Amino acid sequence: MRVAVIKHHDIDDAGFIGAAFVARGAELITHLVPDDGPLPALDGIDHVVVLGAAWSVYDHEKIGHWVDAELDWLRAADAAGVPVLGICFGSQALAAALGGQVLAAPRMEIGWTMVESLGSGEIEAGPWLEFHGDQWMLPPGARLLARTAVCAQAFTIARHLAVQFHPEVDGAQLKRWLDAGGDAEAEREGIDLAALLAQTVAEEPEASRRADRLVAYALRLAADGARQPTG
Repeated sequence: MRVAVIKHHDIDDAGFIGAAFVARGAELITHLVPDDGPLPALDGIDHVVVLGAAWSVYDHEKIGHWVDAELDWLRAADAAGVPVLGICFGSQALAAALGGQVLAAPRMEIGWTMVESLGSGEIEAGPWLEFHGDQWMLPPGARLLARTAVCAQAFTIARHLAVQFHPEVDGAQLKRWLDAGGDAEAEREGIDLAALLAQTVAEEPEASRRADRLVAYALRLAADGARQPTG
């Protein structure tokens, strides 16, 4: 199984999510947008993971030179039947690519948060790490899987899964985010940075297990979901 991991910052990685795929025999192929040039050909790709980003999908002033190509690539993945796991910005990009809308959330969500699991409980209540200020509106045909009081948190459509939270992050990755400017965002929201880092490290064992179960669900969805493109 070959898994294309699409990231938007060189300090990011697939973390617990990547480890869960590797544990199932996957080979991870990492592509940094936009630095690595055009997105990889989908031939031979069995699954796609799209990670987060500091920008908004709709911020064309900052990312207009590459975001449309990424949305087109996600539509191509859908048409080819290649399942996508979108995380935070990745979930917003998937929603936008398939006909949904992305806009600012009522407020930022930062920190370890319990979510309300809907339907048959495919998405665990958590806690999951949140670090975002945008939200998506469901694309046509999508099914909502989880939410918080602030916004929707997970959906599925065809063979794809999208989550607004960050199942991949450990303490080291969160520290890189904070050092790269996330500390100012968190402090504006009244977050105790030392406490957030300490909780993230303490959550690592369970976060790893939750991420593993999330990947197991994504793979079941890919195998059992609709085989036809959404469009």
